[in-house]
Amino acid sequence: MTPFQRFVAASGMTNLADGIAVVAWGWAASLLTRDALLVALVPVALRLPWVLFALPAGIVTDRVNRRRLIVAMDGLRAAAFLMAAVAIWAALPLAVAPMQGVSDAGLYAMILIAGLVVGGAEVFRDNAAQTMLPALVGQAELERANGRLWSVELLANSLIGPALGAFLIALWLPLPFALNAVAYGLAMILVVRVTGNFRAVQTASRNWRRELGEGFAFLRASPLLRTLAWTTGFWNLLHQMIFVALVLHGQENLGLSAQVYGLVLAGGAVGGVLGSLAGPAIAKRLGPARTTQVMLATSAPAFAVMAIAPGPWTLALVFAVLEFAGLIWNIVSVSTRQRMIPDAMLGRVNSLYRLLAWGMMPVGLILSGLIVQAADGPFARDMALTLPFWAAALGALILSIATWRGLGRGFAGDPDKNI
Repeated sequence: MTPFQRFVAASGMTNLADGIAVVAWGWAASLLTRDALLVALVPVALRLPWVLFALPAGIVTDRVNRRRLIVAMDGLRAAAFLMAAVAIWAALPLAVAPMQGVSDAGLYAMILIAGLVVGGAEVFRDNAAQTMLPALVGQAELERANGRLWSVELLANSLIGPALGAFLIALWLPLPFALNAVAYGLAMILVVRVTGNFRAVQTASRNWRRELGEGFAFLRASPLLRTLAWTTGFWNLLHQMIFVALVLHGQENLGLSAQVYGLVLAGGAVGGVLGSLAGPAIAKRLGPARTTQVMLATSAPAFAVMAIAPGPWTLALVFAVLEFAGLIWNIVSVSTRQRMIPDAMLGRVNSLYRLLAWGMMPVGLILSGLIVQAADGPFARDMALTLPFWAAALGALILSIATWRGLGRGFAGDPDKNI
C-alpha cells in the first residue's frame, strides 16, 4: 500500500467507528432520558471541544509531527470508548427512561465525560489529518484525493457504520462502544506505517501569540475563506438541529427501531458517496462559485421535507440528496483552503476556519433541545418534535440568500479558483 492508501484506510477505520457512534451515543442517551435537552447534551459534549480546543489544536499541529499527533489522538479515543463500554456493561440492566431527568445519573455523567474526551481528541486528530493530506498528494490532485478520501469515509461513517451500530445495539448495548475501541486501535497501526515528512517548516521562534496572530491575519485578509467559514458554521448549526430532533421524532412519531434508524442515516451515505465521486466533475463544469451556491440552496427544501416525510424510505431519500450536496460543497471548500493556505500555517488557519465552521454545532444541538422543550405543552408532542426541522429550513433559506452574492464575488477574486 502507498502512504496515501494507508492514510485513507486509517481514515476509513476511524470513520467506521464514528458512524457506529452516531447511532450509539444518541440511542444510549435516549435509553436514559426522554428529555430532548438532556438527550442533546450528549452530542453537545462531542462538539463542544471544537469551541474549546480548535485554536490550541492549530498551534500544536504546526509545531509537531502531524502523523504522531494523529496516532496519539486515536489512542485516546480508543481508551474513551473502552471506558464507556465498561460503564454501560456495569450499569445493565437499565431502568425505564423518564420523561424528565435521567434513570442513571452516574452512567449519564460517564457518557458525557467519554464524549468530551472523544470530541477533544477529534479536534486535534481531524485538524492534523487535513493538514497532512497535501503532503501526500500534489496540489493539482487535491480535489480527486479529497473525493476518494471522503467516499471511503462516507461508506464507513454513514453507510456501514450506522447500520452496524444499530445492529450491535440490538445485540448488546456495550458492544458498539467496545468495537469502536478496536477500530481506533487498528487505525493507529495503519497511520504508524505512513511514511513521509509531516512536520511543518518552522519559520521563526515559537511564540503562541505571534503564531496565532499570523493565522488570524491570513484569514482576515481572505474574504473568500471567511465567507466559506461562517457559511459552513451556520449550515452546521442547522444540520445539528435536525439530528437531535430526529432521534426522538424517529422513535415516537415514525416508530423507527434502532436498526431502521441506522438504515435511514445510511441512506445519506449513498448520496454522499455519489457526491464524492461526481463532485470534482460537477465543480469543474459549473465552477466553484456556482457549485457552492447551488449545493447550499438544496438545504432548505431538504430540511422541510424531513418534517413531513411519511416514513423511513422518504427520510432516507432526503438524506441522500442532502449529503450529495453537502459532500460536493466540502470538496470545493476544503480543497480551496488547502490550496490557498501555506503549509507552514495550514494548521493554525485551518483551526481558525474550523472554529467558525464547527464551533456552531453545539449551538444548534442546544437550540434543537430548547425548541422541543419549549413547544412540548403549547403544541402536541408529535408537532413539537418536528419544529426543529422547520426552523432549520427557514434558517437555510435565509443563509442561501445571504451568501449567494458573497460566494460569487469571493471565487471571482480568488486567483486559484480554477479546479
